[in-house]
Amino acid sequence: MKFTIDREALLKSISHAQSIVERRNTIPILANVLLRAEENGLVEITATDMDIGIIEKVPAGVAQAGAVTVPAHTLFEIVRKLEDGAQIELGGASESGQIELRSGRSSLKLSTLPSEDFPTVSQEDLPTEFFISADLLRSLIDRTRFAISTEETRYYLNGIYLHAAVGLKGQVLRSVATDGHRLALMEIPLPSEAENMPGVIVPRKTVNELRKLLDEVTGEVLVKLSETRIQFAVDGIDLSSKLIDGTFPDYDRVIPDGNEKVMIVDRKRFERAVDLVSTISNEKSRAIKLTLSDNSLVLSATSPESGSATEELEAKYPDDKLEIGFNSRYLIDITQQINGDFARFELSDGASPTVMREVEESDALYVLMPMRV
Repeated sequence: MKFTIDREALLKSISHAQSIVERRNTIPILANVLLRAEENGLVEITATDMDIGIIEKVPAGVAQAGAVTVPAHTLFEIVRKLEDGAQIELGGASESGQIELRSGRSSLKLSTLPSEDFPTVSQEDLPTEFFISADLLRSLIDRTRFAISTEETRYYLNGIYLHAAVGLKGQVLRSVATDGHRLALMEIPLPSEAENMPGVIVPRKTVNELRKLLDEVTGEVLVKLSETRIQFAVDGIDLSSKLIDGTFPDYDRVIPDGNEKVMIVDRKRFERAVDLVSTISNEKSRAIKLTLSDNSLVLSATSPESGSATEELEAKYPDDKLEIGFNSRYLIDITQQINGDFARFELSDGASPTVMREVEESDALYVLMPMRV
């Protein structure tokens, strides 16, 4: 195998691949990427951790077709440290257990493992196929992924629940994430051909890798899925993944619909006040108290170690006095997802879940459980 490739093209692709590869592997070949030079002038770069895989084709000058695997993180670091605009030549006899990388006056040799030992990234037929714009897919991820649970024992919460549903405006594609303390929901009009898609839980790592790719692409993303796998294809990149084998909870049951006390507050001022007051809060609980009364909001926190803090904000709130406590980090996370100048809180009492959303009609909503303060 022998090919020549632009540094920038290889760096971009290898950065995608090495992000998939786990740094600690009990199976040595999973620490490698598969490089396959094809006679049609493309190099196919593949990486997998057996749950998620990526295949990307990159233009190159192929002098000799062939395939080899090399250490992913080592190759990434080498290419990253070469000069901008450099040409990279990779090739040599893989039978020797090494391959040579040359660029300018630099020459390095990398250990290899046989390409035939590299696991196959699944390319099975996936019955549901639809297109979605990169911008809308970004929104589905960005507005919900912060609420994904990291508690491994509740594995069915370790991802985004992506499914077809019926919203106020008709059929929608909805993403939902929750960790039991907060819930985030975002929906967009249902893409054509997605009507019969199964509800699936996309793992956290897959969500994060997909989000990185979406920063670099525009246009349409092809989504293919079954009940066990999902694949995203865009700009010559195929990202495929196993899905979480579990049942996502009935989230509709935790979204209150009778919260009649409404507070509207300046979003940026509220976020800054929460951030300031929470400096005093207990590091473990991060609890702050909100006291609402007669168009006024007072945020407060106390801690035996640090002292106390309060800040008062103007707020539109015409109802009876209400005191409620929240985790300040969760409040900030949600507030940062709300677009517009103002945030809307829909409350019931100090012990019931609160709904947060934008003041203007929005396709996203957030539910936050209160805590004792």
